[in-house]
Amino acid sequence: MTFSPPQPAPVLLILSGPSGVGKDAVLERMKERRLPGLKFITTITTRSQRPREIDGKDYHFTNQADFKKLINQNELLEWAEVYGNFYGVPKSSVREALKQGSDVIVKVDVQGAASIKKIAPEAVFVFMLPPSLEELKDRLSRRLTESPETLKRRLETAPEELHQLQGFDYFVVNHDGKIDQAVSEISAILAAEKSKVHPRRVNL
Repeated sequence: MTFSPPQPAPVLLILSGPSGVGKDAVLERMKERRLPGLKFITTITTRSQRPREIDGKDYHFTNQADFKKLINQNELLEWAEVYGNFYGVPKSSVREALKQGSDVIVKVDVQGAASIKKIAPEAVFVFMLPPSLEELKDRLSRRLTESPETLKRRLETAPEELHQLQGFDYFVVNHDGKIDQAVSEISAILAAEKSKVHPRRVNL
């Protein structure tokens, strides 16, 4: 009698959390580690490109007309309007990566995570938390990337976004100066999910 361990199913991990919590910084550190078999999906957005952002790396920047074409063609895993701008996840990129057996990480805002949960409830949902609400507000104020009006909206929305934690599978606290700890915790979540006897299988 021969025996072979079961083949782990590819994981679709959805990383979300309030604005300013450090999702981009943590994902950038994960990319630096070059973890094998892990794909990062770049979000499409209609918002203006910020200084030092690279089109195709940080975001795929587009206009509203082209974005709406993707909506009509049902080619977005999720999309949402946030602070007057549109954000979306290209469905084809996710589908192709999973088909190849790669684990996939998608970064979305809290609204986007709720939309994906309706389409792909088998995904793994991870909520990134700040050490405190006061720390989150300090980080948002220090970023200096938004207009005063946008910053005010983000600060007002933050407590409401934090209340969405109950709809997620895991949480990771992103402490100041401890990005590697957050990266290790997300990697541990991926490893645990891939070791499940009855894995989640995403069908898009």
